[in-house]
Amino acid sequence: MLRGIRKASSNWLGKTIMSVVMGVLILSFAVWGIADIFKGFGQSTLATIGGTEISTEQFRQIYTEKLQQLGRSFGRPLTMDQARAFGLDRQVLQQTIAEAALDEEARRMGLAQSDAEIMRMIYSDPNFKGVSGNFDPARFQATIRQFGFSEQRYIAEQRRVSLRRQIAGTISAGLEPPKVLIDALSRFQNEQRTIEYVKLDAAQAGTIDPPSPETLAAYFEDHKTQFRAPEYRKISFVAVTPEEIGKWSEVSDEDARKVFEQRRDKLGTPERRQVSQIVFPNAEEAAAARGRIAGGISFEDLAKERGLNPSDVDLGIIAKSAIIDPAIADAAFSLPSGELSQPVPGRFGVALVKIGKIEPGATPSYESVAATLKKEIATERARAKVADLHNKMEDERGGGASVVEAAQKLGLTPVTIDAVDRSGRLPDGQLVTNVPRGLDVVSQAFNSDVGVDNDPIQFSGGYVWYDVLGITPSRERKLDEVKDQIETKWREDQIASRLRTKATEMVQKLGQGGTLAAEAAAVGSKVETVSGLRRDASPPGLPASAVTAAFRTAKDAAGQTAGAGGSEWIVFRVTDISVPPVDLASDGVKKLKDTLQRGLTDEQVAQYVTKIESTIGTTINQAAFAQVTGANN
Repeated sequence: MLRGIRKASSNWLGKTIMSVVMGVLILSFAVWGIADIFKGFGQSTLATIGGTEISTEQFRQIYTEKLQQLGRSFGRPLTMDQARAFGLDRQVLQQTIAEAALDEEARRMGLAQSDAEIMRMIYSDPNFKGVSGNFDPARFQATIRQFGFSEQRYIAEQRRVSLRRQIAGTISAGLEPPKVLIDALSRFQNEQRTIEYVKLDAAQAGTIDPPSPETLAAYFEDHKTQFRAPEYRKISFVAVTPEEIGKWSEVSDEDARKVFEQRRDKLGTPERRQVSQIVFPNAEEAAAARGRIAGGISFEDLAKERGLNPSDVDLGIIAKSAIIDPAIADAAFSLPSGELSQPVPGRFGVALVKIGKIEPGATPSYESVAATLKKEIATERARAKVADLHNKMEDERGGGASVVEAAQKLGLTPVTIDAVDRSGRLPDGQLVTNVPRGLDVVSQAFNSDVGVDNDPIQFSGGYVWYDVLGITPSRERKLDEVKDQIETKWREDQIASRLRTKATEMVQKLGQGGTLAAEAAAVGSKVETVSGLRRDASPPGLPASAVTAAFRTAKDAAGQTAGAGGSEWIVFRVTDISVPPVDLASDGVKKLKDTLQRGLTDEQVAQYVTKIESTIGTTINQAAFAQVTGANN
């Protein structure tokens, strides 16, 4: 639309018309004021929590960012209607109010977070580290900008998040899931079943004669919508991402080797040592203890004399980077195996360090990692080019150029797809192949129209511009166009119907005392057995529907379920049910306990937040909320 206005106003007649239109708008502002033009859009405040106000525009930004993040996770954008159908609008509102309530509580309690701690958190975040493995300011700026943050806003947000975590951690401290709950859920998860089953397929359905023309025509009339030709769209797009731009860069071996040398320790497996230490309050005691060890007392016995547990002394087999105290680390990795250090002044006292087993480190050759390093370097260098090309593309688009025209002018390679349906398939039924993995430009195009100036899609650290060039409407196909497809579908339905009937008869006979082996022999099939079947199992050849059905069936009882597609049916009998004893020390139970712990924590924090909200008072402007989330459209 904007491009159309620009083109329309490029000649004298268009300029005259636009001058009249703008004159009327300016006059209306002068007479009525701007507010009346937006009448009915709600007030500027969407919610009030205690002394905190959440403006309509602030919530709009939060809501839009959440939808974009979810869209990137799903691989396709979410529309306003889809978001409301999933209840995301209410979830985001509740989360925003809860965060504001915790911020109010942090202020009331006088909590604070130092600048040094915030910067430590940012510097240690792996998302902001460059190819050298260290904090990269350029990468930090590019990453937060991709998510709509300025540096000041990001730091302020991290400070608030840190204070909220302090409150949540205090509230949830000491929470433990009940042992009876862990026991019950563990038994439920680990219950095992043994089943015998028979697969029925097209061979057991018998001979199916070809349908008559009348039968086929009647079937087509009843299922006409299934064979309707979808809407197709012609689209063009161009991707400007670090990966794409990085392909233009040729990284020399010299540059790659420099990075290799900088990251040599991190690329390979570092040397690891078994380190033990005893810490003394001063150098004199440490020196005296070392003399006693030289005189014959063991390091371990000396530790026992001082009332230390093995866990207080033994640091385990660790890398140098895992030792917190640099002085201790340097001493530990300068000694041969079996040696005892001289007294080492450290951060927490004077220590004696003993070295046990040494596991040598391994460094990969440059040649084995050269390609990966060059790709990382090229991608990193390309990040700056992405921002520059973004501005140039926007300038070209602002001048009325199409995506293809703008891309070609800037030396980029646009992609044009002549016809694609909403599911990403071409007219021949094949999936489109020239769209980068994870980029859902097709759905975006189906939410747009021909001639619309679309905002670029944020993708893979860069941007994608797209145009809809044409639309072929959906239409009903004629019988002759899809005759083969209709006959195939009719045959599949006939097979499914016969198999369902046969499976029902077999289950009835099994209930009357028959055996599955006899029933399988009667239909020319074989009996298969699966033992140790769990609820989350996916054994080869057995669909998830059969596993679910087996856990709904009593021991020695029979059941049936659809198999893969409509041309397979499964008849089964549960022959054994066992529940292993609960091992509280197992990894599975520990994971279950952690999951329950998180659930209890979330519930406790939610109750606390609800109490805060009711105490300090919360009001919501429903009209403004509906306007932001599209509920009033």
